Amino acid sequence: MIAWEEKRDVRQQVLTDIIRRRRSIFADDYLDIPVPEDVIREILTNATWAPTYKMTQPWRFIVLQDSQRAPFGEYLAEYYRQRLPAEEWPHTRHERARLYPEKAPCIIVIVLRRNLKIDIKEWEEMAAVCCAVQNMALTCEAYNIGAYWDSCDACIEYARQHWLEENEQCLGFFYMGYYDRQKHHSAKRRTGIDKKTTWLY
Repeated sequence: MIAWEEKRDVRQQVLTDIIRRRRSIFADDYLDIPVPEDVIREILTNATWAPTYKMTQPWRFIVLQDSQRAPFGEYLAEYYRQRLPAEEWPHTRHERARLYPEKAPCIIVIVLRRNLKIDIKEWEEMAAVCCAVQNMALTCEAYNIGAYWDSCDACIEYARQHWLEENEQCLGFFYMGYYDRQKHHSAKRRTGIDKKTTWLY
């Protein structure tokens, strides 16, 4: 095999491994280790290389770190206390929700920013942002950073109240943090492509 073919095979295997290892890792499993700013910038830069119809680049990101996490935790706990029956929202659950965002060293607010000058269907813009988030997730996996995308109602409403402009909507919060890979095992499997694919000849 010639050298360029060997290099291609290595790149293909690395990419396949990253895609198939990626899992949603929740904040309860994060270690108390900050994610460096240069790594966050790399993750967000890779997000911007997602496919985007007519190059509208309909994404915007808000980075929450340090003291910015606690106010969201307070809001999160109170949001569900007001909406759930008392028996479904005991004090222990309330406190867990209140402290939960502080377990994540970094939270990225995912914003869809609609282009007002180019006529593009909303689903196309939303698909572009979803591709951007997938790039973020794969980059996190390459850096051995756990991550997951939380689209709970409280996230959406908190962002709407604090940061969004008229042509924007929040698509959720992206949690990130280092974790002990040796202690984390997922039994989840994917359905084989033969059950999900129709071949037409």
